Amino acid sequence: MSQTPPPSGEMPFIEHLVELRDRLLKIILGVGIIVAILLPFSNNIYAYFAKPLISLLPMGTQMIAIDVASPFFTPMKLILVLAIFLAIPLILYHFWAFVTPGLYKHEQELIFPLLVSSTLLFYIGAVFAYYVVFPMIFSFMVSTTPDGVAMMTDIGRYLDFILTVFFAFGIAFQVPVITVVLVWLEVITPEHLTEKRAYIIVGAFIIGAILTPPDVISQTLLAVPMLVLFEIGLFISRLVLKKKRQRQEAEEMYDNDYHPLTTTEMDDALKKAEEEDKRLRGEK
Repeated sequence: MSQTPPPSGEMPFIEHLVELRDRLLKIILGVGIIVAILLPFSNNIYAYFAKPLISLLPMGTQMIAIDVASPFFTPMKLILVLAIFLAIPLILYHFWAFVTPGLYKHEQELIFPLLVSSTLLFYIGAVFAYYVVFPMIFSFMVSTTPDGVAMMTDIGRYLDFILTVFFAFGIAFQVPVITVVLVWLEVITPEHLTEKRAYIIVGAFIIGAILTPPDVISQTLLAVPMLVLFEIGLFISRLVLKKKRQRQEAEEMYDNDYHPLTTTEMDDALKKAEEEDKRLRGEK
């Protein structure tokens, strides 16, 4: 089966490296600008992310800083991670601009929507973790604190905890994208995924137990959305696979109807045409 060549010609390897360097510098510059904008508000931003826990702590208790430099470095770490998080659209734009010239048209039609949907799903996963998961987890932890024990969490460890949960939910919400890609690459079929649904359910809860804190609530809150997103991805993958097969059938029909002439066949055809022209003119 023939394939349409990529839309643009090949670039020398050095030019690829130069372009990659330029785009990486632009990404670093973009992240740096976001850091500079957020830096004056670092303490307020940290307070916002600490609110789900602080709002549930008993009156008179607060978070603490075990290390001497934690009050400075912990908000700075949050700002850097948040800047990268907010710069994801910029990062994906430069990634897309870099790889697009080497992609076929039908690959561009699939990859661009996947990049956009992957970004949105990552953001949705993080928002879901902040507004749904954190209140339930922290409420459970505060309510189970033994009498006589003051829950005073270190700000550095708290930040590590919430970043881990953010990352876990952001990755877990990529299930539809992963499902579509695997089906499009024909690594697996929608029918096979449907047959293995029971194993996928068990696997979702196992992943929830690995990626989240050791409690049933957070495990369930991660596993259930993953299963819902899996069903959405399964539905979309059927549509994508159907479209891919239709395109392949169209290309096969085109190949059967049209066979490009080789150089030899072209020369023979020209000779025959010249001979026929001479015959019609009465020339020998």
